[in-house]
Amino acid sequence: MLTKIYSAAVVGIEAEIIEVEVDILSGLPNVIVVGLPDTAVKEAKERVRSAITNSDAVFPMTRVAINLAPADLPKVGSVFDLPIAISILVNSGQLMFEASDKVFLGELALDGKVRAVSGVLPIALSAKKKGFREIFVPRENLSEATLVKGLKVIGVGSLKELISHLQNIKPITPHPEKDIASLMTISSATVDMKDIKGQEHTKRALEIAASGGHNLAMTGPPGSGKTLLAKAFAGILPRLNEEEVLETTKIYSVSGLLSIKKPLVTSRPFRSPHHTASAVSLVGGGSTPKPGEISMAHRGVLFLDELPEFNKSVLESLRQPLEDGVVTISRAQGTLTFPARFTLVAAQNPCPCGYYNDPEKNCICSPGQILKYNKKVSGPLLDRIDLHTEVPRISYEKISSTEESESSEKIRARVERSRVRQRQRFSQNNTDLQTNSEMGTNELKKFCVIDKPGQELLKTALTSMHMSARSYYRVLKVARTIADLSDSEDILQKHVSEALQYRPREE
Repeated sequence: MLTKIYSAAVVGIEAEIIEVEVDILSGLPNVIVVGLPDTAVKEAKERVRSAITNSDAVFPMTRVAINLAPADLPKVGSVFDLPIAISILVNSGQLMFEASDKVFLGELALDGKVRAVSGVLPIALSAKKKGFREIFVPRENLSEATLVKGLKVIGVGSLKELISHLQNIKPITPHPEKDIASLMTISSATVDMKDIKGQEHTKRALEIAASGGHNLAMTGPPGSGKTLLAKAFAGILPRLNEEEVLETTKIYSVSGLLSIKKPLVTSRPFRSPHHTASAVSLVGGGSTPKPGEISMAHRGVLFLDELPEFNKSVLESLRQPLEDGVVTISRAQGTLTFPARFTLVAAQNPCPCGYYNDPEKNCICSPGQILKYNKKVSGPLLDRIDLHTEVPRISYEKISSTEESESSEKIRARVERSRVRQRQRFSQNNTDLQTNSEMGTNELKKFCVIDKPGQELLKTALTSMHMSARSYYRVLKVARTIADLSDSEDILQKHVSEALQYRPREE
């Protein structure tokens, strides 16, 4: 008799429902697992054997064939332990229940306890989409699964406990759904903008970047506050909405980075990889492709400190994700696409010694060294950065001043008002965009209406600054964000003028 229990496999950041088929045949005791299993899945037979025996059940001492369908989809990880065990118990007549509307997942310990697995949130979302009514997950993964509304979520501590539940001997109470809105938090930041002296020009650029999701590059001598400003940037980012929480948590779930203490990503990510990071760690990949740093920073910030110190090929791999908001990874077994809609914040020194054009300290670098240093970051990559700002040395008067700067809370309030304005504009025109930086050509024509003086200024700048078509459109997007911060429906000359200030000196 063939039995079928449902589970799921994570593919990228989505999940596919898997049919766990078991057939107990006559012959010498043997367990065969087919359906493109990896090593962890093949080893499941030993964990399942011991778990069933230690749960006061009987493992059949005959030939057991296990098929994971569809057979052409690679099966990775220990998530199939629990459904394999349940399918064997049903096939051997030790369990009877309606399985067509249930999904099972979990790793089994040898004593029958159910351990946490990764990718529970995308699995729960896929189960609901496919019409399943119940999902059985390890207790440690309850917080992820209960984010999905309209799905009965049951936390399982052990195989013995699950057997009692399915036999209606001791039913497990379903876990209540979570209200995502109540879990929203402000992005954590160790630095408040009010604690940073001076640098008003860069603070304004950071406010614009946070409002419109624009990429930003800071250049300045060592100790001028570039890293400090980047850390404070996290504190002016708006709260995640419900859709963004699910998007971001899915990525962290499949990466196995959620814990019992922090089961949800409720604030915008801030990722800061070291400059020795490889292309795979930054973009994603591996034999079984996993999300990289740019996907972990989805809907948040990717901070690259000491930008020219990164390997040039690593930086060049950012060009396509910066443009498209996704990264596509191709391997022999298939192609996966991960979301990568992040705000890039980069910081660098103007030269190897760091003091080129510094008014107080002489630069010891030769012109050739300065040129070589700056050529480490290519023109096409810089062209994809909307805002360029210089962070000068802070004077004694600024450092010693007792005057308090504007707090992150006040700046964030303006940023959130600007984001609300943008979302309303996009929703009224039936687009699913979130920020001005995501606008395409059609949206630019529709939403970026410039007054006559602004058009003349932009025409002059396009010629005198030798701007590319990409740079021109990025100036329009920045001007749109500046206008939103000013509660202006149209883009005025002053908005265009300010946007042009943030283009690099040499295009």
